[in-house]
Amino acid sequence: MTKNTQRLSQLISTFGPGAMIDLPTRSVVVGGLEQWDMAGNDAFTIIAEPRLTTRLEQILRGQNRLSAAGRLTLRTPPTSADDASGVPRGITAPVFPTWFVCEQVETTASGGNASRRRRLVRWKDLETTGRRRFAFDDGRKSDVIPIRFVAACQKGHLQDIEWRWVVHGGAACQEPLWVEEKGTSADPADTSIVCGCGRRLSLQDTFQAGRLGMCRGERPWLLDRDPDGCSLNLKLLTRTATNTYFPQVYTVISLPTEEDELTRLVDELAGDLSTVQTVADVSQAKRFNHKISASLGPFQDADIFERLQRIRNGASTDASRSPKLSEFDAFASGRAEIGNNDPTAKLYAQTLPREAWADASAGIDLAAITNVVAVHRLREVSCLYGFTRFDAAPTSADGDIEDVQLTVHGASISQSADWLPAIEQFGEGIFVHFDDAAIRQWLQRPVAESRHQKLLTGYGHWQTRFSGNAPHYPGTPYVLLHSISHALMTEIALDCGYPSSSLKERVYALPSSPGGEVDRCGILIYTASVGAQGTLGGLVASTQRLARILASALNRLRICSNDPICADHEPDDRSGDRATHGAACHGCLLIAETSCEMRNLFLDRSLLVPTMSGEGAAYFG
Repeated sequence: MTKNTQRLSQLISTFGPGAMIDLPTRSVVVGGLEQWDMAGNDAFTIIAEPRLTTRLEQILRGQNRLSAAGRLTLRTPPTSADDASGVPRGITAPVFPTWFVCEQVETTASGGNASRRRRLVRWKDLETTGRRRFAFDDGRKSDVIPIRFVAACQKGHLQDIEWRWVVHGGAACQEPLWVEEKGTSADPADTSIVCGCGRRLSLQDTFQAGRLGMCRGERPWLLDRDPDGCSLNLKLLTRTATNTYFPQVYTVISLPTEEDELTRLVDELAGDLSTVQTVADVSQAKRFNHKISASLGPFQDADIFERLQRIRNGASTDASRSPKLSEFDAFASGRAEIGNNDPTAKLYAQTLPREAWADASAGIDLAAITNVVAVHRLREVSCLYGFTRFDAAPTSADGDIEDVQLTVHGASISQSADWLPAIEQFGEGIFVHFDDAAIRQWLQRPVAESRHQKLLTGYGHWQTRFSGNAPHYPGTPYVLLHSISHALMTEIALDCGYPSSSLKERVYALPSSPGGEVDRCGILIYTASVGAQGTLGGLVASTQRLARILASALNRLRICSNDPICADHEPDDRSGDRATHGAACHGCLLIAETSCEMRNLFLDRSLLVPTMSGEGAAYFG
């Protein structure tokens, strides 16, 4: 892998359209979908996931971004395979920012204090051939690095800071600019932009509201400006900071289609059949697509189209409700086998008999667990539909899209594309089905009700930061199951050998109808990777030791290395995201944010086991 290459999964997460990437000699911003090299049928693969596609089509039509007859497709990012011209396929990434700092340092002394300064130059001032360098008036040449600071707004717009304007307040001046640093810290107060005319600006002052000016709605990843404009003040943004880019990704677990052989084949080829709208289109697809003719050649065109319509209609029905409801119903069906035991199957799982996992010698009451399902094979499809800056958009506990538009706070990933980037990943997992009646009974206990009110109050403080756009409180059953999931993920990583960062979760604490009581309770812990045809079976094998794993996980949570501070933490209005937590910290329940579906929010180990706080709300008391 070269330094300028990204993995497919990175292009729909960390480094999607609008994200900034450091290269050896410059920084770039990943281009929007119109700048992805998708020419030719071999440049990408269409991913068939009707439930996901249909849901996104409904949303886009509601936002007037897709016509009533328009069809949306999910496509993989372009690969690096060379085309006929020998030029690798890829994504155009414009240079950003266009301000650079020379590596050559000059030392000055003023008032007995030494400071270092480096020349601040524009991209257009650099040499145009070879390695881009800046040539001083005396003939010296210096390598350059992109400046660390850019400007952005809450709508996701991004632009260079107009340093001359900011330093001089609008007055014209063409003297050289310098970045001056004092000491060895990265404190903004120790860094200044200095002009040859004597004017200077401390970076500390750039945090003042309006100091960087008004946003112009610039979108360098789309090479345009927002047609709706922007009236927000610009804010200072460190381009390498973690708050520069928060992807909005919609993820579903593929469900099996358990019908006849023709339905299975059509389901596998649904991506190649995405443009088929009539029986005549089926004939054309057979004629021009070798893969379709090889698999579906013996079948009648009308039968193929009928199966395709049936699959699409089923997806339309599913798209009207949370994706997690359909997933839970499949995993918690109680069937001995879920899906087909076939290498090409999207999902294959087995509901295990109780004696296979309920080890009485583990010393833990397992009455709250209804079933354990060994998921031998699953397929996860993830699709990027937007991003935010400064703050991540709130996540909905039911797995649906909370901000129902391609533009999240104004940050669009394309101008008018009729497709979205997606990847499919294969892996394995464990599904644990909990008794919802037992959880409701536990919530009726006075101590559990008291803890519920504290968590609800903390959520009330936290949601004010979103100006009314925060999702609904996921419910204390969700906090309970989410905490169990994190405890199990940490312990399973120690038991089965997978690194904890490779595990993921989906927490199911769902009502059958909006506003109703939670009657679907379960957690799915799984691992998946791009391009793999499954994994090594370590998670499935751990189902036989689940009782001991759970007992060990709960035992670890009784004492945290940060106790008593962790145990005594209460949700309040002074702790930011910590307002959604009870007793939870990096020493006990918090895990890698790439593994958590809720960005490490809504956790409380005091709901699981007794802690030093002694409240007595523990479910496994």
